[in-house]
Amino acid sequence: MAAAKCDPVRLEVFHHLTSAFCEEAGARLMRSAQSPNIRERRDFSVAIFDGDGRLVAQAAHIPVHLGSAGDAVLAARTALRLQPGDVVILNDPYAGGTHLPDLTMVRPVFGRDRRRPRWFLVNRAHHADIGGASPGSMGLASDLHAEGLVLPPVLLRRGGRLDEDLLRLFARNVRGAAERVVDLRAQEASLAQLERRLVAHTAAHGDAFVRDATEQLLDYSERAGRAALRSLRRGTFTAVDRLDDDGFGSGPLRLSLRLSIGAQRATFDWRGTCDQARGGVNANRGIVLAACVYALRCLCPGRLPTNDGLFRLIELRTRPGSLLEPRSPAPVAGGNVETSQRLVDVAFAALRQAAPDRVPAASAGTMSNLSFGGTRPDGSDFASYETLPGGAGAGPHAAGQSAIQTHMTNTRNTPVEELEHRYPLRVASLSVRRGSGGRGARRGGDGIRKSIEAKTPLRVTFLGERHDVGPPGAAGGGDGRPGRLWRQRGRTRERLPAKTGCDLRRGDVLVVETPGGGGHGRA
Repeated sequence: MAAAKCDPVRLEVFHHLTSAFCEEAGARLMRSAQSPNIRERRDFSVAIFDGDGRLVAQAAHIPVHLGSAGDAVLAARTALRLQPGDVVILNDPYAGGTHLPDLTMVRPVFGRDRRRPRWFLVNRAHHADIGGASPGSMGLASDLHAEGLVLPPVLLRRGGRLDEDLLRLFARNVRGAAERVVDLRAQEASLAQLERRLVAHTAAHGDAFVRDATEQLLDYSERAGRAALRSLRRGTFTAVDRLDDDGFGSGPLRLSLRLSIGAQRATFDWRGTCDQARGGVNANRGIVLAACVYALRCLCPGRLPTNDGLFRLIELRTRPGSLLEPRSPAPVAGGNVETSQRLVDVAFAALRQAAPDRVPAASAGTMSNLSFGGTRPDGSDFASYETLPGGAGAGPHAAGQSAIQTHMTNTRNTPVEELEHRYPLRVASLSVRRGSGGRGARRGGDGIRKSIEAKTPLRVTFLGERHDVGPPGAAGGGDGRPGRLWRQRGRTRERLPAKTGCDLRRGDVLVVETPGGGGHGRA
């Protein structure tokens, strides 16, 4: 039966209300969490899916989380027979997850008949540690098991009752367990808040209105997205880029896109990409889809609701056994953070051929992931994780911004005061890396320079990209400067690779310089 036509004003209100519910749930998560990575950097996302697993609404959180969260809902629905009061957690990249530190929570919400979920509420938060060989769980590893604790879809709550055994198992396998458990409870509180809002909204307006408004909102996004597609030049466009390496000596690693744009859909064909890597730069299909949706969404009107309607416009093609559709147990820690960024660069390079007046040059192309951990004097362990900003690529009409998180990440910096208060270190310097952006009629944004001095022995891991070749400019603009990493011990300065693990003694200084963005147009 066709849905009753919803008044456009009420439809707009419905869209903003559901998005606001997600924003409010995100604020609850942020304020309830304990780790700086969630509380300060806001490395989390919240979304609403309907009973068929279609994205209905999301907050303006992290693109790589939200674009792939539908896989988590599908995995939970497939693996478990869900009942009222159940809460699912997972992080397995081969069963709905992205990479292991991203813990996804799925809460089904049932209607009056209690036979099947009416909604699936989802949040995804990056925990500062999930076990494994390296503090922060982002170190070099040649298989998934070395990266940390793997959780397939399992019930944290069954019928509302907490599984204490599962919680103890989780806490025993991570560093900073007390902090991890508080963050997990914060995720629960966030979804409980979201459920209360949705249930009250449905009670106030009726199931029929909510159902019809949902269908029409998805259809509206699809129509508006198709209008954006029709504004692009039709045809097939190719683009190629390369990751520096996988951390184990293999590289550069080829990413190849064949993009076909028609009036009804865009086909992203990545089958020319290289085979899966030994190191953790592999990315599953959910991450690839998230990057494609994000790139296309950037060319749509700014006020367009991001929901399942946009996903209908994309056909994704990948090759099993490749870097973008790896086979378990290939490691994936960097696929979510590094490969996702480069996928956007490649997608933009192809889209630039279809819309040269609308697509910017490449941005930093890396999240510059810095993790460290150790043991406090009282014997307790700790771990910290953060991503560092770089330079944004310049566009056809404006210079790139400096010292900013770009594309698939949408997080904040960790405040210097918070780092120094929580951990045994000193931030010796934090500044904009002047002149690192590419030259051009419009300059690329500059990266940053950050120096950290250890006050106690620390184990550090760094996972970055664009240290061999800087982000390319566009339309004759210059390339951004590559990133660099050093360890300074006394008067000795040692250059480190972009994917590395090292020890810092008391007094050692780690120096990170992030890449600048590409310039646009000839100067």
